[in-house]
Amino acid sequence: MGSVPGSADGLLRSGGSGRAPDLSVEIAGVVFPNPVFLASGTAGYGEELDGLIDLGRVGGIAVKGTSPEPIEGHPPPRLFPTPSGMLNAIGLQNVGVDRFVSEKMPFLRAAGCPVIVNVFGSTIEDYATVIRKLNDCDGIAAYELNVSCPNTEEGGMAFGSSAASIRNLVGQARTASARPLWVKLSPNVTDIGEMARAAEDVGADALTVANTYLAMAIDPETYEPRIRNVTAGLSGPAIRPITLRLVYQCRQAVSIPIIGLGGIERGADAVEYLLGGASAVQVGTASFKDPRASIRVIEELADFLSRKRLGSVADLVGRVKTP
Repeated sequence: MGSVPGSADGLLRSGGSGRAPDLSVEIAGVVFPNPVFLASGTAGYGEELDGLIDLGRVGGIAVKGTSPEPIEGHPPPRLFPTPSGMLNAIGLQNVGVDRFVSEKMPFLRAAGCPVIVNVFGSTIEDYATVIRKLNDCDGIAAYELNVSCPNTEEGGMAFGSSAASIRNLVGQARTASARPLWVKLSPNVTDIGEMARAAEDVGADALTVANTYLAMAIDPETYEPRIRNVTAGLSGPAIRPITLRLVYQCRQAVSIPIIGLGGIERGADAVEYLLGGASAVQVGTASFKDPRASIRVIEELADFLSRKRLGSVADLVGRVKTP
């Protein structure tokens, strides 16, 4: 069983004994110090939160999506607040895999924070290229495939929109990868359970459920879209009940670990996802309002476990009581 910087191998279980609950979680053979991660695209490369939180306290950070070459992203406006949420269309702005390895990883290694690299591309070979370059980089715990990107070799249809496309992409990424492979599913599908099974069938080690929801907003005064890209991804508390349902459906469909995200602001939100079948969670939009949101979720989750006299996070996973 592997471990990453900051792992909680020595934490004690409580079970009502007064000892601190064990927050550590194991995902695909890697032990993480706790189940609360920073979501890709919401914490940059970790440097953006330096001085605001201790990155060594979070379960891990999923960094900005990484592509073979740098991408400038969409022109502004590309963020817009909505009731209980936020629209964003950043356009996957990133420095590219080579600069990520040389410029960003040294800070992340020094921070002692488990690193999950979100990987994307417009072709399957793009994904494989990024993964092969990352294989030689120390300090990475896992890769997270963003399958919501358009496949330019298949007419622009998103990789994650069909089971066949997911099998093709994940299967070839699995061949290229020397590390655990998480697949971040799109919620914009008819049957997410089918997509989850497709990813598991070809070697996915875990699933991240789910990406943002396609949405838009229009300014009634100017008649113009609020976002330059017209459509955008909706995130925040508004999507939490929907994504919780997706996590539950995926848990019924697959046996591999699930990392749930969508609208998590409090420890109680994380508990819901764990009860629904997630083994860990990611905090995203909440960090824009409060950079310490992830730390608060960790502390409140620990308090919940102690109050319920539970010894570990595993005591909650999938324990929802259904009729």
